Amino acid sequence: MNAHTASTKANPLLAPDSATDHIHGSKSARVTLVEYGDFECPSCGQAHAALKIMLAHFGPNLRFVYRHFPQREVHSHAELAAETAEAAGAQGKFWQMHDLLFAHQQHLDEKHLHQYAKELELDIPRFENEMRDHVYLQRVQEQVAGAERLNVRATPTFYVNGVFTDVSFGLEHLHRAIDKALSGA
Repeated sequence: MNAHTASTKANPLLAPDSATDHIHGSKSARVTLVEYGDFECPSCGQAHAALKIMLAHFGPNLRFVYRHFPQREVHSHAELAAETAEAAGAQGKFWQMHDLLFAHQQHLDEKHLHQYAKELELDIPRFENEMRDHVYLQRVQEQVAGAERLNVRATPTFYVNGVFTDVSFGLEHLHRAIDKALSGA
């Protein structure tokens, strides 16, 4: 049994589910990184830039799972942005929307979200209907509920092979945790 299998057996909430999760990378990657994030959170924006570098650095050894944890109390547009990412995901463009939302964190109101959907050439009538009907709100809320069961309190929150990794003192801790998991330590 490898470290990843052991950690997800210990806490099945952290096991990636291809039916509901957005997963970047191969199932055979030696390390799985799960992030609970918020598109309007400045720290998540900083982490996003660092994660791009880490994904390139670790290549096929790292699988990345993004889950929503919008902090509605402090980020008024975060939940709608999460719904937008899910609507884009339903059209096969989750990661493109994910990147756009982090690139434009200061502009996540309804007008801008619609503009991003057009920019990604989504089926706009479908997008508008799904957003109006909040088709993906339940999925976002289910991810929030899962995070709460894990006692997630802030964003970004990371788990490396099922182990919480504290990045409050910098993202180099995340890099080291991935290195450590790869070395089998």
